[in-house]
Amino acid sequence: MRKVILYIAMSLDGYIADRKGNVNWLAGQDDAGEQIDTYGAFINEVDTVVMGWNTYRQITTELSPEEWPYQGLTTYVITHRRQPSSADIRFVQEEPCSLVRRLREEQGRAIWICGGSRIIQPLVREDLLDVYHISVIPTILGAGLPLFAEISQKIKLKLRSTHVYNGIVESVYVRR
Repeated sequence: MRKVILYIAMSLDGYIADRKGNVNWLAGQDDAGEQIDTYGAFINEVDTVVMGWNTYRQITTELSPEEWPYQGLTTYVITHRRQPSSADIRFVQEEPCSLVRRLREEQGRAIWICGGSRIIQPLVREDLLDVYHISVIPTILGAGLPLFAEISQKIKLKLRSTHVYNGIVESVYVRR
């Protein structure tokens, strides 16, 4: 069975985007500060990306409009919009939990849950995430799109690793 990994950044107060859905605050405390590339090692573990429409739109219009950043990976965009799929990008109208359960049973490497909160929160509620790889950015937003929502059961985790650089605390938790 394939691992399902949440790899994401959040503000110190738990938001993955500000009130307007922007992520332009995703940076360390100092522009010239030390940067550690954990993404390079992480991306070698995965071959599938799952995201919602808003994340897809933000990537293609703001963050990387010239080039799709996940070339060679199969990306599933969960949306109610009818869009033509390609070899790399598949638009699906499936519920996040149903899609992830189906993908887990297929052959392949790990599945990256990229965003957003409407995709992540049901997966947390159903305890379908194997790894929580979260970077806490040294910014307090006060409001925005929360990473986590209320859940009915506890999900106990074990800290696997932590890196601290340029004010960012990057922690990796796995299920106990």
